[in-house]
Amino acid sequence: MTDLNKIPVTVITGFLGSGKTTLIRHLMQNPQGRRLAVLVNEFGTVGVDGEILKACADENCPEENIVELANGCICCTVADDFIPTIEALMALPQKPDHIVIETSGLALPKPLLKAFEWPAIRSRITVDGVVALADAEAVAAGRFAPNVEAVEAQRLADDSLDHDTPLSEVFEDQISCADIILLTKADLVDEAQMQKARDVIAAESPRKVSVVAISEGDVDPRVILGLEAAAEDDLDARPSHHDGHDDHEHDDFDTIMVDLPEIADTDTLKSAIEGLARSHDVLRVKGYIAVEGKPMRMLVQAVGDRVRMQYDTPWGGRPRVSSLVVIAEHDRIDPPAIRAALGG
Repeated sequence: MTDLNKIPVTVITGFLGSGKTTLIRHLMQNPQGRRLAVLVNEFGTVGVDGEILKACADENCPEENIVELANGCICCTVADDFIPTIEALMALPQKPDHIVIETSGLALPKPLLKAFEWPAIRSRITVDGVVALADAEAVAAGRFAPNVEAVEAQRLADDSLDHDTPLSEVFEDQISCADIILLTKADLVDEAQMQKARDVIAAESPRKVSVVAISEGDVDPRVILGLEAAAEDDLDARPSHHDGHDDHEHDDFDTIMVDLPEIADTDTLKSAIEGLARSHDVLRVKGYIAVEGKPMRMLVQAVGDRVRMQYDTPWGGRPRVSSLVVIAEHDRIDPPAIRAALGG
C-alpha cells in the first residue's frame, strides 16, 4: 500500500501527438474526488499544451495548480526547475491529492523517475504509475521510425552503426518504462490494425502490462490513477537504451518557431502542413492561428500529415498573434524552407 503521507504522482509519457493533453483534460473533468495539480513539460518555447489545460481549469484543478516548464527537459534540469516546481505544488494552500506530469513527446521517462530519488522530495511524493500513450494507427504502420528501409540499409552496410533510429529508441524507452499502456485514437483503426499495434507493443514491452484502447482520452480514471506502483523503487524492471549513462541528449530533434500573419484560408495552411510532413519529415506542428474575421483563436495540432484544426477560445484582449511550433529530427529541420511553406 502506498504511504498515505506521500502525494502520488502519475507520469504520462508518449510520442508526439499521441494524445497526452487530451487524456489529462479528461482526468481534470473526471477527477474522482481528487484535487489535481498538473505539470506540463513541453519541447519548444510556446506552451500550447499548458494553455489548453488552463482553459479547462476548475475547482478540482484551478489554474494555479497547472504549471508549465518549457525551458528544457525536466529530467535534465532537476535542481533548477523540477524540484522547485514540485515543492511549490506541495506548498499550495490546498495541497493537491494527486500530481499529473505530462512529459514532452521526446522525453525519456526513466531519467525523470530517477529525479524522484532526490532527498528533498523522496519522502514526500511517490510515482503512482507511468502511463505510456501510443497512437494505434501510427504504431500499426510502424511510423515511430521515420524510414524503416533506410535504417535497415544502414545496418547492413555498417555493423558499427546503432541499429535503432532516435524515434524508435524514444518509443521503446517509453513502452519499457510503463505500468499501463493506452493505445489512443482507437476509432481510427480497424480490428486488424489494432491487433498489429498490440503485437508491436507486446514485442517491445519487457514485462507484461495492461494495454487499453481508448478514443479522445476517454478512460475511467480508476484505470490509470491509484496504481501504487512506487515506480521510483522499481527502476531495474524498466530497461532503457540509456542505462549506464549519467545524462541523455535531445540533439536528435530540433524545434523552430514560425510566426505568421492572420490567415485567410485555413485549408491552404492545412495543405502546407501536410506537405511538410511528406517533404521534410516534420513530426509535429502545434500552435495558435488568428483567422481573418474570426473572434476565436484556432488551435492547430498536427502529427505527421494528420492535421486537426479547431477554434478553442475567444482572443479577448490577447494579441491576435499566429505562431506555430515545428518539430523534426535534427537533420531534417530546414527553417527557411519550412517558413516559406507555411507563409512565415
